[in-house]
Amino acid sequence: MPLTHLLCDLDDTLYAPATRLWPEIGQRITGYIADRLGLEVEAAAALKRTYFERYGLTMLGLMAEHEIDIDDYLAYVHDVPLAEYIQADPTLNGMLARLPLRKAIFTNADAAHAERVMDVLGVRRHFSDVIDILAMGCVPKPQPGAYQAALTRLQARPGDVIYADDLPRNLQTARSLGMLTVLVRPLDGQPLPEGVDYQIGSIHGLERVVAGLMGNYSV
Repeated sequence: MPLTHLLCDLDDTLYAPATRLWPEIGQRITGYIADRLGLEVEAAAALKRTYFERYGLTMLGLMAEHEIDIDDYLAYVHDVPLAEYIQADPTLNGMLARLPLRKAIFTNADAAHAERVMDVLGVRRHFSDVIDILAMGCVPKPQPGAYQAALTRLQARPGDVIYADDLPRNLQTARSLGMLTVLVRPLDGQPLPEGVDYQIGSIHGLERVVAGLMGNYSV
């Protein structure tokens, strides 16, 4: 079955974790909890971890137990000066232009954050869709419902899709549904984690994986 679609995670996948953008967003989440619930930072950080473990996303815990405004939350936690962390990536831009696949972002963040990140990286034109936490019906990765929502939106079958993410747990669900999976993480010589078909050191290595899978495409 030929590949037709690329699903790509956003944070720490489309750009390198070394930028430290995602930890900054994590600090914003803690700050939101402290500010809105009137907690000390340590207590806010503990509650953040508890809700993440219980609900799969801190946001969902805050919605369920504190009835937060989701738009207020998303705007607050993503209010980060992106240009201080990431810059335009001409290599990524060129690679995405050559990939003969329909491309979509698949993220537990929101579309506004994804679009801002893509704009700074200079790659927004390559992605035809952003499947964010709202498009998933607030069912986050790695829950199967998130992937089913993505497939329905793309009008694709699992075998049509190659999915790149920096977290093995997100790839495991995708692989169980029949997608090809690519772990985007610095190479360390360790065996591939369960649920991972390929590993690349950065998103720039994706082209060679796709070229190896598509006989009519070479780099």
